[in-house]
Amino acid sequence: MTRHLTHSKSFKSFNQKFKLKYFAVVLLLLVLGLYIYVEVVNRNSKKMTGRQKILKAFYPVLMGVNRLLGKKEKIKMNKNISQPPVSFYSLKAVTNDGSKIDFENLKGKKILLVNTASDCGYTPQYHDLQELYNSYKDKLVIIGFPANDFGEQEKGNDEQIAGFCKKNYGVDFPLAKKSTVIRGPEQNKVFEWLSNKKENGWNDQQPTWNFSKYLVNEQGILTHFFDPALSPMSNEIIAAIQQ
Repeated sequence: MTRHLTHSKSFKSFNQKFKLKYFAVVLLLLVLGLYIYVEVVNRNSKKMTGRQKILKAFYPVLMGVNRLLGKKEKIKMNKNISQPPVSFYSLKAVTNDGSKIDFENLKGKKILLVNTASDCGYTPQYHDLQELYNSYKDKLVIIGFPANDFGEQEKGNDEQIAGFCKKNYGVDFPLAKKSTVIRGPEQNKVFEWLSNKKENGWNDQQPTWNFSKYLVNEQGILTHFFDPALSPMSNEIIAAIQQ
């Protein structure tokens, strides 16, 4: 009887060790597989941190989960075509190389203004923004506004941001000088206009996270606010541009 109990305990101990080793091997293979996937996705990436590589690799997963969970992206529209009390064309922006963009020169084109960041789950939207720009550059201007307002996800300086965007996402649409886009004494004047209905005529929605998007039409009227989770290549944004 004692021998039988000893044998039973030994078998259970062996079985537990086997399960632990099996679990460890499976876990190791999973980690290895994920590592290979991240490296393959980022095979052409340059000077990306490990975090940035992971965010780029799993951006499609993030967007897929949003769709799977039925996450409703927030879209606000200027249904009454409210006119801005303060002219959009009175605004100016300074690019990250020190050049100035006079919005007066943007008349006749739609303008998509986006607050951006290099270490965000939505950072791969830089690629989508560039694709959108390539497809509609005859009628669309895109301006990115790097900001460190959400999760401290844009710690780089203007030169580093420009290099990161160009090398890893081929960005050639204008990027503004790094600034603050949320309300406060240092808020960028462009985003003050975008998020203050006393200036734009109807919208008080400030950016909710990195890659919030505002669309201004050919007459300088703010027409849409798009949630960060909405891809720049989504049907909703493309339809708004084609209107």
